[in-house]
This record gives sequence, C-alpha cells and structure tokens, in this order.
Amino acid sequence: MANLKQKYQEAVVPALSEKFGFKNPMLVPKVDKVVINMAFGIVDKDTQKSVVDDLTKITGQKPALCKARKSVSNFKLREGMVIGAKVTLRGKRMYDFLDRFINIALPRIRDFRGVPTRGFDGRGNYTVGLKEQTIFPEIDLSRHGAPEQGMDITVVTTATNNQQARELLSLLGMPFMGR
Repeated sequence: MANLKQKYQEAVVPALSEKFGFKNPMLVPKVDKVVINMAFGIVDKDTQKSVVDDLTKITGQKPALCKARKSVSNFKLREGMVIGAKVTLRGKRMYDFLDRFINIALPRIRDFRGVPTRGFDGRGNYTVGLKEQTIFPEIDLSRHGAPEQGMDITVVTTATNNQQARELLSLLGMPFMGR
C-alpha cells in the first residue's frame, strides 16, 4: 500500500465493518489525531532548544511550549518556566508520522517485542512512552551534548472502547505484544 491513509480506506474500514457489524461507514473508528509530548523539566536554554529542534524534526511541525502552572520551591520551579513541549498532528502529517513510527522507529528499538497493550484508556485512545528520541532516523546521533529525551505518543481515535481501538491500530500495523 502507498500510505497509511490509503491502507485505512481500502483494508481497515471493510475489516472493521465486518468484525463489529457497522452498517454505516461513518461509524467505523478512525485515528483522529496524534499528540506527541516531551517533558524535559528545568533545563538551560541550549538544551531546551535542542530538544524542541528534535521534536520539530521528528514531527515536521513546530511544537507548542508548555509552561509551569504554579511555582514549587522544592523543585526550584517558577510559574511560567518552560518545562515541556507538545505537538498535535492531524491529517496528512498524522498519517506520515504514524507510518514512520510503526514501520521505521519501533523496529529500531533494541530487543523490541511489540508495544504493550496496557496503554489503552478505556475510551479508545492509546498512549505509548518511549525512553529516547534517537530511534527516529531524523535525529543526528553524531551531535554531541544532546540529551536523550523520552516522549509520550498518544493516538486519539474515534473508537468507543479499547477493543475497537486495538483492532483499528492492529490493522494499521501497530505491533502489539502477544499478537
């Protein structure tokens, strides 16, 4: 198949309709958006810029900076300090990112046996956490001083329960453990 959206339309929609008995194709679950979140905490401006640049390269979209809502003196955190970045992908960029994530980045994880199934929230959304962003081919490993940074990737679907969401993601190619 050419891309993930085409695969969804040609293979996933008929399979989900048959399995769950959807009469109307508009009821078939689909991926609504993908949210990528990196929390890097209190860091200097150079490290912050480096992490934000990495997230920009990975997603192809400039991230929104997340600021602290309140001050916590024990952590030396002040209200308004930048402590993270997030990107919300929809449409073509979402499908491109999911395609690269499933087919290129996940297989690059050492001793990869599949993503855990415990990341479902009960409403059809799936979250997976990564320990480092270096599994993406866009990241230059020769760059010195770049911190390894983890991220959370949340796939928001229109599915009404975990079973529909898992089947949708499985048909799109997400390699779950034990399947």
